[in-house]
Amino acid sequence: MLPQKAIPTGPAVLRLPVEGDADQIARACSDPEIAKFIPFVPSPYTRDDALAWITKTVPATWENGGADYLIADAATDEVLGTAGLKPPDRFGATEVGYWLAPWARGRGVVTAAVRTLAEHAFARGVPRIGLHADVENVPSQQVALRCGFAPEGVQRGAGVPRGGASADVALFGRLSTDPGDPIPPFLPFFPGGFPDGSLTDGVVRLTPLTAADAADYFALASVPDVMDSHVPPVQPEFADCEVVCRHAGHRWLTGQRADIAIRDAATGEFAGDIQLTGVVPPLGQAMLGYCLRPEFRGRGLVTRAVDLLVEWAFANTPLRRIVAGTNPGNTASHRVLERAGFVREHLVKGLLPGPGGTRLDDIQWARTRP
Repeated sequence: MLPQKAIPTGPAVLRLPVEGDADQIARACSDPEIAKFIPFVPSPYTRDDALAWITKTVPATWENGGADYLIADAATDEVLGTAGLKPPDRFGATEVGYWLAPWARGRGVVTAAVRTLAEHAFARGVPRIGLHADVENVPSQQVALRCGFAPEGVQRGAGVPRGGASADVALFGRLSTDPGDPIPPFLPFFPGGFPDGSLTDGVVRLTPLTAADAADYFALASVPDVMDSHVPPVQPEFADCEVVCRHAGHRWLTGQRADIAIRDAATGEFAGDIQLTGVVPPLGQAMLGYCLRPEFRGRGLVTRAVDLLVEWAFANTPLRRIVAGTNPGNTASHRVLERAGFVREHLVKGLLPGPGGTRLDDIQWARTRP
């Protein structure tokens, strides 16, 4: 499919691996992040594993019509990672895969390599290239968007099992007819990126929800008055809460929603959650929701969190209008929205499902970009 000769790619070169690369490959593949997100990579990874990949796996890939390259520094020939294409399927489509050594990250190396592979493949008649990443592997998904691969959904349990469970897999794809331009996220991450970025006013701190928050998120969702505001108002399952947390980075990156932890800025303690959901890019609109643990209420934390999030959204995203809905009897939430600059717009009769098959009215609020 592709040439076996060396191919320049930005600050690096794509070339065939040789046995002399084994020690550096073994050192790179000992990185816990590679072991976590590429489960078929042996762990622990040894020099013999590297030699087996170089002498057996790579030749087999080429013989079957695929391509496996080493990414090496153009100046020093240091091993930076690998990138390759799977053998084509019966329709001629293929899938790109890669890993990057810890010492090579943050330099645009793998983005350049994937773009180069895509250009060469499309020039040789490949109609489509897929890119699959563990749903929690946000950096890999960022590579996909930077290389013009469009998000196409999530396959549940499609990843290679490790540790007793199969991972969910985020799917991206690029057609030969696609422009290949980088796809900017509709909702950029907070300053500092994912998962370390945050917003703070010194009293509250907003951070992206992650898998580490699953237990706290479940406990909050199980508080009776919080549960009553769910749609529908039922006891949550821990597994469902864990999915929300594990998928949070993917959903944020792909513009579906932003799930955020509200934390006490002084202690870092999980105080509640706030989210932007119902994102409608053509309208520039999203919906705001929030809830707080009982022991943190009465301190104005939610109002601060709403202010922080809305100001950030209007300054950093295309959103022009943020809406919120409240139960007519939830006066505490009414006061939060009023203090945060939201205006009551109208009452929708019987919009929300209530307990026991009842229907509840919804007061709708909005705040628009100045």
